[in-house]
Amino acid sequence: MSPRVEAPAFCRPVQVEEVPPEGLDLMISATEPERQALATVDGLEGLAKLEASLHVAPWQKGGLAVTGEMRARIAQICVVTLDPFETEIVEPIDVKFAPVVAGYERPPELTASAARGRRRSAKSKQPPTPVVVFEGEDPPDPIVDGRVDLGALVAEFLALGLDPYPRRPGVEFEEIPGPAEPAESPFAKLQALKEKLPPRS
Repeated sequence: MSPRVEAPAFCRPVQVEEVPPEGLDLMISATEPERQALATVDGLEGLAKLEASLHVAPWQKGGLAVTGEMRARIAQICVVTLDPFETEIVEPIDVKFAPVVAGYERPPELTASAARGRRRSAKSKQPPTPVVVFEGEDPPDPIVDGRVDLGALVAEFLALGLDPYPRRPGVEFEEIPGPAEPAESPFAKLQALKEKLPPRS
């Protein structure tokens, strides 16, 4: 029995074969239930908006290139004041996808997180998927079952844009003063003065 794979919180699949030579211009946005699920996954107080304008075009042999921009409005807790606040996140998207090559073992250094610094879910139990490798550039993400999930891609860039130590605009960390140095004893000053005097004959 194969392991159960949880569906992503935000799913907008595109079939590779349905993308025309001139490409597709798409606008996708998350519904309220999807935003609530993503807010839970990313530890947010709220996610009022998540949308992306994307251009999906054929790339190389059987691959896709996805470019565009992700925009989100999130609510987080300020680590200084502990008050909730809202902020806007805008992240550019430029990712390539390539078909899987049977029998190719994908080395760890070619994972998408290492190549682009994008966060992958640490909870995933699926083994890394082999893809075509193109020298001289970042390795592409795999095309699985002939499709690319644009929703999951946008959700990754949302996670990438989150500040792990969020602060309300205008709030700065305050340095905690260290322990005050003890005042020098007058006896210590007298002893230092005696040491400077020439010895008595």
